[in-house]
This record gives sequence, C-alpha cells and structure tokens, in this order.
Amino acid sequence: MKPFLTRLVFLLLALMSIAQAQDTPQLDLPRLQLSAGMHLIDTQLALTPEHRSIGLMFRKEMPQNEGMLFVFEQASTQCFWMKNTLLPLTAAFVSDDGTIVNLADMKPQTTDSHCSTKPVRYVLEMNQGWFTKRGIKAGVKLGGKAFNSAR
Repeated sequence: MKPFLTRLVFLLLALMSIAQAQDTPQLDLPRLQLSAGMHLIDTQLALTPEHRSIGLMFRKEMPQNEGMLFVFEQASTQCFWMKNTLLPLTAAFVSDDGTIVNLADMKPQTTDSHCSTKPVRYVLEMNQGWFTKRGIKAGVKLGGKAFNSAR
C-alpha cells in the first residue's frame, strides 16, 4: 500500500505543477526593440506556436512602452481573443514591411474574435490606449529588425 500512496502523492504534485505552469505569465521570451515614429517599444517575441497561444495571458501588469510581437511563418488573416488575458489590450495587425493594417481594442477575459483586415505576419499587442495616446493609426509604419528582414 505504501508504494501506491507514494505514487499517488507524486502524481498529484506533478498535476499541481502542470496546472500552476498553465496559469503563469511568460516573462522570459526573447526581446526586440521596435519604433513607432519617435516612440520606442520594448517587445517580447512570441515566435513559436506555444508562445503565441499563451501570449500575454495571466499578466497582471505591463509597463507602458512594453508589448508582445507575435511572429507567424506566413502572412494570413490573424485572429486574436482574450481568454485568460487580464489586461485590456490593443492589437496592431502589421504587414511584412511594418505598416499597421488595422487596430483592434480587446476586452479582458473575452472570447470575442479580433481579426486582421488583410493577411499579415505580425501582430503587436500593447496596453489599450497606447496607440491612441500617441496618434498611431492604421497606415503608420513601425521600424525594427523584424521588418527589415521580412520575406
């Protein structure tokens, strides 16, 4: 009976650590600096399907000039939602050359879909209001290494 209890405790601890890892924000992604006119943006890069699926979920705060750049392998219509995302965000859907195609304000913890109006490879999520406060709209071109090497 003792080996059974030991295995059961080990299994429960393993399940608890998996559950805890699933509701933890990802803070250790690679970073890249982007620019929007005179404004600098410190972005975390979501490069893999796993990193893109978690995105900014479970973050309780994010500095004003920080965001997350989602990088996809190919341009296509990208759609985002806010399940398990605690912060109000704005998504900028960005073409290969860095031009913002469209912006979408997104409410926390919703499953409403917000999509690009054209195929894009990049989506930049920032705190809601960041783009508006700086007069950044669709048609503005972002700068940074991500866009210099666009395919």
